[in-house]
Amino acid sequence: MLHITLPDGSQREFPGPVTVAEVAASIGTGLAKAALAGKINGRVVDTSFQIVTDSPLAIVTAKDADGLEVIRHSTAHLLAYAVKELFPDAQVTIGPVIEHGFFYDFSYKRPFTPDDLVAIEKKMIELSNKDEPVVRRVLPRDEAVAYFKGLGEHYKAEIIASIPSNEDVSLYREGQFEDLCRGPHVPSTGKLKHFKLMKVAGAYWRGDHRNEMLQRIYGTAWATKDELQQYLTMLEEAEKRDHRKLGRELDLFHIDEHSPGTVFWHPKGWTVWQEVEQYMRRVYRDNDYQEVKGPQILDKGLWEKTGHWDKYRDNMFTTESEKRDYALKPMNCPGHILIFKQGIKSYRDLPLRYGEFGQCHRNEPTGGLHGIMRVRAFTQDDGHIFCTEDMILSECVAYTALLQKVYKDFGFSNIIYKVATRPEARIGSDESWNKAEHALIESLRASGCDFELSPGEGAFYGPKIEYTLKDAIGRQWQCGTMQVDFFMTERLDAEYVGEDGARHRPVMLHRAIVGSLERFIGILIEQHAGALPVWLAPVQVAVLNITDSQAEYCREIVKSLQNQGLRVMADLRNEKITYKIREHALQKLPYILVVGDKEKEAGAVAVRARGNKDLGVMPLEDFSRLIAADVSSKV
Repeated sequence: MLHITLPDGSQREFPGPVTVAEVAASIGTGLAKAALAGKINGRVVDTSFQIVTDSPLAIVTAKDADGLEVIRHSTAHLLAYAVKELFPDAQVTIGPVIEHGFFYDFSYKRPFTPDDLVAIEKKMIELSNKDEPVVRRVLPRDEAVAYFKGLGEHYKAEIIASIPSNEDVSLYREGQFEDLCRGPHVPSTGKLKHFKLMKVAGAYWRGDHRNEMLQRIYGTAWATKDELQQYLTMLEEAEKRDHRKLGRELDLFHIDEHSPGTVFWHPKGWTVWQEVEQYMRRVYRDNDYQEVKGPQILDKGLWEKTGHWDKYRDNMFTTESEKRDYALKPMNCPGHILIFKQGIKSYRDLPLRYGEFGQCHRNEPTGGLHGIMRVRAFTQDDGHIFCTEDMILSECVAYTALLQKVYKDFGFSNIIYKVATRPEARIGSDESWNKAEHALIESLRASGCDFELSPGEGAFYGPKIEYTLKDAIGRQWQCGTMQVDFFMTERLDAEYVGEDGARHRPVMLHRAIVGSLERFIGILIEQHAGALPVWLAPVQVAVLNITDSQAEYCREIVKSLQNQGLRVMADLRNEKITYKIREHALQKLPYILVVGDKEKEAGAVAVRARGNKDLGVMPLEDFSRLIAADVSSKV
């Protein structure tokens, strides 16, 4: 008898080999209908997969993350099927799953148009409604190469030819379309109902600019109609919040072709930058960080010692002077070690915390640049803590509490915590890794944080905590990090004198809260849809007169509020007051003060808050207290 163990611990017996679909059917018709795949010993397989030995089995449905992965993978194949039906001369290449969906690359004699996308999606719906079985078969590699060459699918044949000759390859057929794939796939096309094609973009074959430019069709797929609609609604909202669009409308910054991947900050945008930087500078000061500043250019030999040259060389900007090679720094860590090494350090000096607003440069590919979110020149709120192994836990607990407060002040309350543990290829002793991982995990437990493990995702020199923000429309942004490093201080020969009088290597904790200031400000703009909190708003108050007779009083108001440290402007133009109010409302100002003769005589102001809220007329002193409370509370 064959024994199948289900997730609840129960077992089912079968007289001989059995498929995943047959196990599902034995449990119930509802599960049999919902089954998309099976999971055996952590491996996801087709429902047609035959189980021949006693095994644990979970039936995968659309409710599972693995089920959604299978849906998206299968929908990519449905897309290729539809393209071949409509454009038989198109050649298919690759079609992987990506976040929120999938794409497929095609070679075709002309660009696909928006009308083509509509027709392709319509054909996909038609093929889904046919509910054709998706059937797997296996061929020897050389036979598969010949098969696809016979179909005129030269890209697919090239992919298969790169597989070792002694390996078999699996193909999946649905209707008249057959494609190379490891699988697994849904049992039939009728399981694919909730999808939408999004756009067409260019992509070089195998990512090499020397190869042909292919056409990449992007799509999204979901388990339910509601999830698809929620995603599309989120995309609409994200478009409204796009920091590039708001950056232009609010006159914050621009990106210029004369310096791709760098930011030209306008006065209002630089004001936001300064507020973020000065806030983080106070964080340094109040938490015993010593602010330092390292040089932009460092000798190539230093980067070779740290290992960055081998890993990051292609992303580093280099220069030469007097036959000596240098690189613009892509990160700040080595510079901080060189500062640490100046003078003898004692165990009494530890933990020693350095912080820097360090400008870094990385030669990102042009196609990967994105507004101020991904740039080539950026500034990090970079910090490094030099400590002993015994201090890791307490430093991490204190850091998580600090990070939570900072994020709350910026308007983020939903944080996702992940601990990335040791990879297979690593340095250092298991004892050190055990201590570091334990400290990171226990620090999150002590902080009351639920967290996930990301096995094997740590750096080769140490584990880390990743702190990910969830924004107002559900998107996730990985910003903060705390990384334990036993490696770099040894590479650069950093030491301290221990209580025993001997020399020891300090542990180096790499930490950043907001990360790249450019990227974080982009996230802030999108989180708040451009309506930044009062304390961050580049202009906090606009004072508007109705006629020229109130102009001098408006100037007095501006001066009074500026003396309180507020960012205030006066609009004394000879325009209708409704026009001026509307113009400043579109700039998303927190407060607009309107002044007429009555307000002037009473020493008062008519207050309008953002969102078209009329707060009525109040004495200027009352308004001063109101906005001061807003600023101090970070609302």
